[in-house]
Amino acid sequence: MEYRKLGESDLEVSAITFGAWAAGGWMWGQTERSEAVAAIRAAYDHGMTSIDTAPIYGQGRSEEIVGEAIKDLPRDKVQVLTKFGLRWDLAKGEHYFDSQDNSGQDIQIFRYASKDSIITECENSLKRLGTDYIDLYQIHWADSTTPIEETFEAVAQLIKEGKVRQAGVCNYDASQMSTAEKAVKLVSNQIPFSMVNRGVEEETVPYCIQQKKSVLAYSPMERGLLTGKITPGYVFQDGDHRAGHPHFQPDFIQKTNDFLQQIKPIADEQGATLGQLVLRWTIERAGITIALAGARNAEQATQNARAMDVKLTAEQIAFISTEVEKLT
Repeated sequence: MEYRKLGESDLEVSAITFGAWAAGGWMWGQTERSEAVAAIRAAYDHGMTSIDTAPIYGQGRSEEIVGEAIKDLPRDKVQVLTKFGLRWDLAKGEHYFDSQDNSGQDIQIFRYASKDSIITECENSLKRLGTDYIDLYQIHWADSTTPIEETFEAVAQLIKEGKVRQAGVCNYDASQMSTAEKAVKLVSNQIPFSMVNRGVEEETVPYCIQQKKSVLAYSPMERGLLTGKITPGYVFQDGDHRAGHPHFQPDFIQKTNDFLQQIKPIADEQGATLGQLVLRWTIERAGITIALAGARNAEQATQNARAMDVKLTAEQIAFISTEVEKLT
């Protein structure tokens, strides 16, 4: 495994970081708790020491699972990345969307990042995670009802109190990042990036490179699409958000699979899976520091970690990148 520092901080995280959204079950169909715990532990055993979660994932369930998984691990060898700013238990701020929790109950999701809300969220996350500090605390989505300065003054306070080590953002553009930096030094921006979703390369990634901020790429395998295991007509579980996503409609699935066949010989040459090849290419992309990869069980987590065994030449990277360009 490779380890990379975030921004100009001393916080070092694994280049492939465990993404714990699916572990919480919410919007992915149900996930077995014991298998999710086993997945995180297997990831750690294979060098993935960093775990990214959020309160909204399963409405606390993902953080609880992470807490259970790391409770017997040396805390200083694990990096816990979590978030704030999405409330399902408080009807304040900007209404984001309606959903259902894991038991099928209707819930409303709000973007809310006031100072008091953040302090409360942090305390709740610390309890669920079973720890006394968070390595990287990130706003999940911008809240248009709260000044950015107020939001990050709260994060700065949490850093001063020792409850948070470093501050980051998710889904922020360059302007929002610049405003946040008036209150606290940011080390990272977690944004969507994959071979079929590269819009952030127009402005946000160049800004992060210029300002020496790390980019944490989420959904680098485009929610499983780039594994090659999704075919036209694939049937998703009830509650799986992918069923209605544009990238999971038959025509786009076929187009993507045709592309994957073009790069598959490189994976075959190294005895790697397509998913491993995709992850390795992602962290070689200019400006991308970390790739987040989710797993439902120990085998998937182990396979993700082994993406680091893939060694790409400059020529192979260039070939893959050329094929990627043809997708858009």
